[in-house]
Amino acid sequence: MRGMVFAAGLGTRLRPLTLDRPKALVEAGGVAMLGHVMRHLVAAGVTEAVVNVHHFPDMVIDYLDRHDNFGIKIHVSDERESLLDTGGGLLAARQWLDRGDGEPVILHNADIYADIDFRVMADSHSRSGAMATLLVSARDSSRALLFDGRMRMRGWLNRKTAETRPAALDATSLHGRAFNGVHVVSPTIFDPLERFAPSPKFSITDFYISACQDNDIMGYQSQADYLWADVGTVEKLAVLDARLKNKR
Repeated sequence: MRGMVFAAGLGTRLRPLTLDRPKALVEAGGVAMLGHVMRHLVAAGVTEAVVNVHHFPDMVIDYLDRHDNFGIKIHVSDERESLLDTGGGLLAARQWLDRGDGEPVILHNADIYADIDFRVMADSHSRSGAMATLLVSARDSSRALLFDGRMRMRGWLNRKTAETRPAALDATSLHGRAFNGVHVVSPTIFDPLERFAPSPKFSITDFYISACQDNDIMGYQSQADYLWADVGTVEKLAVLDARLKNKR
């Protein structure tokens, strides 16, 4: 199985920590976030991965080298000239992830901690035949992805303004779920992603919203308890750091 870690972000909300390092290398529980993500992916059976870089790129590359690429084959997708966001970043890595064998790809944000068994999630994705399977939960969020009773994505909702996408979507019978920053995609995603791309830089969430009416994009809620955290701010990072230290 293959994977990709989105590690190129600027981490502006994590300043001052990211003034001298990339957000992928801020630590929680004494371990860099990139280390947590890589160990979780390797434990799930990922043998080849892509890590994209932009902010302090050489520090990320050095970190991977010092950890012997966590025992797997790692390709660095260099975005130091232009940050491409998640959709553009995935397209830029297509050469390593789309090998014609149909192998699914786990996509993981570097500022997300999730200790679920990704093998179970990947198996669910493969059985469904979906283009993409998104890790979601019922946690509070100002914006939500909307799913029907089968957990097939139907659109998007801004809970503060009641705006929906598509605009005419009737959301009354749909379930709002927050996206948890981890997804499994099939290589079939690449051609429609190429056709959708409004520019080299774009969010994959915008693609999902556009594509969900005509493609199976599924939500996945783990049946097992797991520790999840978004460390996008200094305050959230401190909470995860304390939890991991107490757990250890």
